[in-house]
Amino acid sequence: MAVPSVLPLLFGFLAISVVVFVGSASSSKFTELFQPGWAFDHFLYEGELLKLKLDNYSGAGFSSKSKYMFGKVSIQIKLVEGDSAGTVTAFYMSSDGPNHNEFDFEFLGNTTGEPYLVQTNIYVNGVGNREQRLNLWFDPTKDFHSYSFLWNQRQVVFLVDETPVRVHTNMEKHGLPFPKDQPMGVYSSIWNADDWATQGGRVKTDWSHAPFIASYKGFEIDACECPIAVAADDNAKRCSSSGEKRYWWDEPTLAELNLHQSHQLLWVRANHMVYDYCTDSARFPVTPVECQHHRH
Repeated sequence: MAVPSVLPLLFGFLAISVVVFVGSASSSKFTELFQPGWAFDHFLYEGELLKLKLDNYSGAGFSSKSKYMFGKVSIQIKLVEGDSAGTVTAFYMSSDGPNHNEFDFEFLGNTTGEPYLVQTNIYVNGVGNREQRLNLWFDPTKDFHSYSFLWNQRQVVFLVDETPVRVHTNMEKHGLPFPKDQPMGVYSSIWNADDWATQGGRVKTDWSHAPFIASYKGFEIDACECPIAVAADDNAKRCSSSGEKRYWWDEPTLAELNLHQSHQLLWVRANHMVYDYCTDSARFPVTPVECQHHRH
C-alpha cells in the first residue's frame, strides 16, 4: 500500500522533496528486521545491543526476514577487540542462487596493535573477484561505526560513517551487467577464517583469546521490500519510480556521487586503500573492463 511521506534525506546526500514509499521498511530494532540464522546460543542480547560470539565451537550469523531491491541498509558495528587474528566479521547483502548478486563488507581481524583491514567485494550474476582492501581512519574496535550500502539503478555505494569508500557504477552501456533485477537479503556473521583472513593465512586464530565478540546496534533498512511470491521482473518494476510513484533512491541527485563525496572517495583511495583488484596485473593480466571505464 502506498504511503505518501515527506522525507528529508538524512544520508549525507542532497535533500529531496515529496516521495512515495511502497513496501519500504525502516526500523532500528533487530527483532523487527532480522532473525538468527545459526548458532542461536552464540547470540547475546543486551537491550538494543546485540553481540555475536565466536569460539572454537562455532561462530554465529543472522539474516533479514525480508528481501529488498534498492534503498539503503545500515548497521552500526563495534568489531572484535584485541588479538582478532584469523577472525572475520561480515556484513553483506546477497540474492539467492548460483547467479546471485552480492555486496560485501568483510572485516579481517589482526594481531593486537595492527590495523583492521576491510575487504569489499561485489558479485554480479555469480561472478566476484572484485576485491578491494582498505584500512580505516579510526580504531573500529573502540566504538560503534556505521557501515552502509546505498543501492539504486545507477550505482552501488559502500559507506563508512557516511563516507563513500567504494562505488560500483552501472556500466550497462559498455555491455557489463549491473545488479538490478534480484531482491537481496541482508546478512551478518562472525566466523573463523584463519586459512586466509590474516596475512594470507600465516597468522592463525589464538583460541586462548576466545570468545571473540562483535557488537551491533542501529539496524536500519530503508528499502523496497519484495514479497517472496512476486517474480523478479515484477519486483524490479514495483521498486522503480514511474508516473506518480516516486522513490527517493531514483532521484537524479543520487545517480552519482556529488562533488564532496567524490573528493571523500578520492581521499580514501589515496590514503587508506591497500589493495585494488583493478591494479593487480598478476591476477588480471588484462585489466577488467569495468576498471577501464570507471572514473574513480
